[in-house]
Amino acid sequence: MIEDKNRKREIIVKRVAKELKDGDLVNLGIGMPTLVANYIPEGIDIMLQSENGFVGLGPAPDEANIDPDIVNAGAQPATVVPGAAFFDSATSFGIIRGGHLDVTVLGALQVDQEGNLANWMIPGKMVPGMGGAMDLVVGAKRVIIAMEHTAKGNPKILKKCTLPLTAAGQVDLIVTEMGVIEKTDKGLVLTEIAPETTVEEVLAATEADLIISENLKEMDI
Repeated sequence: MIEDKNRKREIIVKRVAKELKDGDLVNLGIGMPTLVANYIPEGIDIMLQSENGFVGLGPAPDEANIDPDIVNAGAQPATVVPGAAFFDSATSFGIIRGGHLDVTVLGALQVDQEGNLANWMIPGKMVPGMGGAMDLVVGAKRVIIAMEHTAKGNPKILKKCTLPLTAAGQVDLIVTEMGVIEKTDKGLVLTEIAPETTVEEVLAATEADLIISENLKEMDI
Protein backbone atom coordinates (compact mmCIF):
# COMPACT_ATOMS: atom_id res chain seq x y z
CA MET A 1 0.00 0.00 0.00
CA ILE A 2 1.31 3.45 -0.94
CA GLU A 3 1.48 5.89 1.98
CA ASP A 4 3.25 9.01 0.65
CA LYS A 5 0.60 11.64 -0.20
CA ASN A 6 2.53 13.24 -3.07
CA ARG A 7 3.20 9.82 -4.58
CA LYS A 8 -0.51 9.00 -4.32
CA ARG A 9 -1.49 12.16 -6.19
CA GLU A 10 1.15 11.57 -8.84
CA ILE A 11 -0.10 8.03 -9.48
CA ILE A 12 -3.71 9.23 -9.77
CA VAL A 13 -3.17 12.14 -12.16
CA LYS A 14 -0.68 10.27 -14.36
CA ARG A 15 -3.18 7.44 -14.79
CA VAL A 16 -6.07 9.82 -15.51
CA ALA A 17 -3.99 11.55 -18.19
CA LYS A 18 -3.73 8.24 -20.05
CA GLU A 19 -7.53 8.17 -20.41
CA LEU A 20 -7.49 11.28 -22.60
CA LYS A 21 -7.71 10.74 -26.35
CA ASP A 22 -6.50 12.73 -29.32
CA GLY A 23 -8.99 15.48 -30.15
CA ASP A 24 -10.75 15.47 -26.76
CA LEU A 25 -12.13 18.63 -25.17
CA VAL A 26 -11.56 18.14 -21.44
CA ASN A 27 -12.47 20.04 -18.28
CA LEU A 28 -10.26 19.63 -15.21
CA GLY A 29 -11.96 20.33 -11.88
CA ILE A 30 -10.30 22.31 -9.09
CA GLY A 31 -7.79 20.66 -6.78
CA MET A 32 -5.96 17.49 -7.75
CA PRO A 33 -7.54 17.20 -11.26
CA THR A 34 -5.72 20.37 -12.39
CA LEU A 35 -2.44 18.41 -12.08
CA VAL A 36 -3.51 16.19 -14.98
CA ALA A 37 -2.45 19.05 -17.29
CA ASN A 38 1.18 18.37 -16.32
CA TYR A 39 1.08 14.77 -17.57
CA ILE A 40 -0.63 14.82 -20.97
CA PRO A 41 1.09 12.08 -23.02
CA GLU A 42 3.31 13.21 -25.87
CA GLY A 43 1.68 13.08 -29.28
CA ILE A 44 -1.83 13.55 -27.86
CA ASP A 45 -3.53 16.73 -29.06
CA ILE A 46 -6.28 17.69 -26.63
CA MET A 47 -7.85 20.98 -25.59
CA LEU A 48 -8.33 21.70 -21.90
CA GLN A 49 -11.19 23.96 -20.83
CA SER A 50 -11.13 26.05 -17.67
CA GLU A 51 -14.67 26.83 -16.55
CA ASN A 52 -13.74 30.37 -15.49
CA GLY A 53 -13.56 31.31 -19.16
CA PHE A 54 -11.00 29.85 -21.56
CA VAL A 55 -9.91 26.87 -23.60
CA GLY A 56 -6.26 26.06 -24.11
CA LEU A 57 -5.23 25.51 -20.48
CA GLY A 58 -1.59 24.48 -20.23
CA PRO A 59 0.59 23.01 -17.46
CA ALA A 60 1.28 24.89 -14.24
CA PRO A 61 3.91 27.64 -14.65
CA ASP A 62 7.18 27.78 -12.76
CA GLU A 63 7.64 30.69 -10.36
CA ALA A 64 9.58 32.74 -12.91
CA ASN A 65 6.76 32.64 -15.46
CA ILE A 66 3.60 33.35 -13.46
CA ASP A 67 1.13 35.71 -15.14
CA PRO A 68 -1.26 37.08 -12.47
CA ASP A 69 -3.97 37.54 -15.11
CA ILE A 70 -4.08 33.85 -16.03
CA VAL A 71 -5.55 31.52 -13.41
CA ASN A 72 -7.49 28.28 -13.54
CA ALA A 73 -10.94 27.67 -12.03
CA GLY A 74 -9.33 27.19 -8.61
CA ALA A 75 -7.63 30.61 -8.86
CA GLN A 76 -4.19 28.98 -9.19
CA PRO A 77 -1.61 30.37 -11.64
CA ALA A 78 -1.99 28.74 -15.04
CA THR A 79 -0.57 28.85 -18.55
CA VAL A 80 -2.21 28.77 -21.95
CA VAL A 81 -1.11 26.98 -25.11
CA PRO A 82 -0.98 28.43 -28.64
CA GLY A 83 -4.51 28.76 -29.99
CA ALA A 84 -6.08 29.43 -26.59
CA ALA A 85 -9.24 31.54 -26.47
CA PHE A 86 -10.79 33.56 -23.64
CA PHE A 87 -14.51 34.20 -23.18
CA ASP A 88 -17.19 35.02 -20.62
CA SER A 89 -18.90 32.64 -18.19
CA ALA A 90 -22.02 32.41 -20.35
CA THR A 91 -19.98 31.00 -23.23
CA SER A 92 -18.00 28.76 -20.89
CA PHE A 93 -21.14 27.18 -19.46
CA GLY A 94 -22.70 27.05 -22.91
CA ILE A 95 -19.86 24.68 -23.80
CA ILE A 96 -20.44 22.63 -20.65
CA ARG A 97 -24.24 22.52 -20.70
CA GLY A 98 -24.34 22.12 -24.46
CA GLY A 99 -22.74 18.68 -24.27
CA HIS A 100 -19.52 19.69 -25.99
CA LEU A 101 -17.12 18.31 -23.36
CA ASP A 102 -15.75 14.85 -24.11
CA VAL A 103 -14.42 14.33 -20.58
CA THR A 104 -14.60 16.03 -17.21
CA VAL A 105 -12.20 15.09 -14.40
CA LEU A 106 -13.37 15.85 -10.87
CA GLY A 107 -12.43 15.13 -7.30
CA ALA A 108 -14.94 13.56 -4.90
CA LEU A 109 -15.83 13.26 -1.25
CA GLN A 110 -17.89 10.14 -1.95
CA VAL A 111 -18.81 7.91 -4.89
CA ASP A 112 -21.13 4.94 -4.63
CA GLN A 113 -21.73 1.71 -6.51
CA GLU A 114 -24.61 3.26 -8.45
CA GLY A 115 -22.29 5.86 -9.95
CA ASN A 116 -23.63 8.64 -7.72
CA LEU A 117 -21.27 11.49 -6.84
CA ALA A 118 -21.02 13.74 -3.78
CA ASN A 119 -18.24 16.31 -4.02
CA TRP A 120 -19.29 19.68 -2.69
CA MET A 121 -20.64 19.65 0.90
CA ILE A 122 -18.27 18.97 3.77
CA PRO A 123 -20.21 18.50 7.04
CA GLY A 124 -19.42 21.14 9.63
CA LYS A 125 -17.58 23.41 7.20
CA MET A 126 -18.64 26.53 5.37
CA VAL A 127 -18.62 25.95 1.63
CA PRO A 128 -19.48 28.39 -1.19
CA GLY A 129 -21.68 25.86 -3.01
CA MET A 130 -21.22 23.25 -5.67
CA GLY A 131 -19.91 25.68 -8.30
CA GLY A 132 -20.06 24.23 -11.80
CA ALA A 133 -19.81 20.60 -10.71
CA MET A 134 -23.47 19.75 -11.33
CA ASP A 135 -23.28 21.15 -14.85
CA LEU A 136 -19.98 19.42 -15.56
CA VAL A 137 -21.01 15.90 -14.56
CA VAL A 138 -24.29 16.06 -16.46
CA GLY A 139 -22.95 17.91 -19.51
CA ALA A 140 -19.80 15.86 -20.21
CA LYS A 141 -19.87 12.69 -22.30
CA ARG A 142 -17.58 10.92 -19.79
CA VAL A 143 -16.97 11.57 -16.09
CA ILE A 144 -13.71 10.50 -14.45
CA ILE A 145 -13.25 10.81 -10.69
CA ALA A 146 -9.68 11.43 -9.48
CA MET A 147 -9.43 11.01 -5.72
CA GLU A 148 -7.63 9.27 -2.87
CA HIS A 149 -9.25 5.95 -2.02
CA THR A 150 -9.96 6.81 1.62
CA ALA A 151 -10.22 9.87 3.88
CA LYS A 152 -8.61 9.53 7.31
CA GLY A 153 -8.87 5.77 6.87
CA ASN A 154 -12.57 5.83 5.99
CA PRO A 155 -13.78 4.49 2.62
CA LYS A 156 -14.87 7.06 0.03
CA ILE A 157 -16.27 4.45 -2.38
CA LEU A 158 -19.54 3.45 -0.72
CA LYS A 159 -22.63 1.35 -1.19
CA LYS A 160 -24.64 4.57 -0.97
CA CYS A 161 -23.48 8.18 -0.67
CA THR A 162 -24.40 9.82 2.64
CA LEU A 163 -23.57 13.40 1.63
CA PRO A 164 -25.77 15.55 -0.64
CA LEU A 165 -25.42 14.37 -4.23
CA THR A 166 -23.81 16.43 -6.95
CA ALA A 167 -25.31 14.12 -9.56
CA ALA A 168 -26.91 10.68 -9.74
CA GLY A 169 -25.56 7.86 -11.88
CA GLN A 170 -23.11 9.98 -13.87
CA VAL A 171 -19.71 8.54 -12.84
CA ASP A 172 -17.99 6.40 -15.48
CA LEU A 173 -14.51 5.78 -14.04
CA ILE A 174 -12.82 6.14 -10.65
CA VAL A 175 -9.02 6.45 -10.43
CA THR A 176 -7.38 6.28 -7.00
CA GLU A 177 -3.87 5.52 -5.75
CA MET A 178 -5.01 1.92 -5.26
CA GLY A 179 -6.52 1.17 -8.64
CA VAL A 180 -8.87 1.89 -11.51
CA ILE A 181 -12.57 1.12 -11.06
CA GLU A 182 -15.06 1.14 -13.90
CA LYS A 183 -18.80 1.66 -13.49
CA THR A 184 -20.65 -1.02 -15.49
CA ASP A 185 -24.21 -2.34 -15.76
CA LYS A 186 -23.18 -5.08 -13.32
CA GLY A 187 -21.65 -2.68 -10.78
CA LEU A 188 -18.18 -1.38 -9.96
CA VAL A 189 -15.36 -3.41 -11.52
CA LEU A 190 -11.73 -3.21 -10.40
CA THR A 191 -9.83 -3.35 -13.71
CA GLU A 192 -6.35 -2.21 -12.63
CA ILE A 193 -4.45 -2.35 -9.35
CA ALA A 194 -1.59 -0.11 -8.27
CA PRO A 195 1.94 -1.36 -7.69
CA GLU A 196 2.67 -2.27 -4.06
CA THR A 197 -1.06 -2.90 -3.52
CA THR A 198 -3.03 -6.13 -3.07
CA VAL A 199 -6.62 -6.95 -3.98
CA GLU A 200 -7.28 -7.62 -0.29
CA GLU A 201 -6.12 -4.09 0.60
CA VAL A 202 -8.40 -2.57 -2.06
CA LEU A 203 -11.39 -4.57 -0.82
CA ALA A 204 -10.67 -3.60 2.80
CA ALA A 205 -10.58 0.10 1.83
CA THR A 206 -13.81 -0.06 -0.19
CA GLU A 207 -17.30 -0.23 1.31
CA ALA A 208 -19.04 -0.71 -2.06
CA ASP A 209 -19.46 -4.15 -3.57
CA LEU A 210 -16.50 -4.53 -5.90
CA ILE A 211 -16.22 -6.97 -8.79
CA ILE A 212 -12.65 -8.07 -9.54
CA SER A 213 -12.03 -8.18 -13.28
CA GLU A 214 -10.95 -11.51 -14.72
CA ASN A 215 -8.37 -9.47 -16.67
CA LEU A 216 -7.10 -7.47 -13.68
CA LYS A 217 -3.75 -5.87 -14.48
CA GLU A 218 -1.23 -3.52 -12.91
CA MET A 219 -2.00 0.17 -13.23
CA ASP A 220 -0.57 1.82 -16.33
CA ILE A 221 1.35 4.78 -14.90
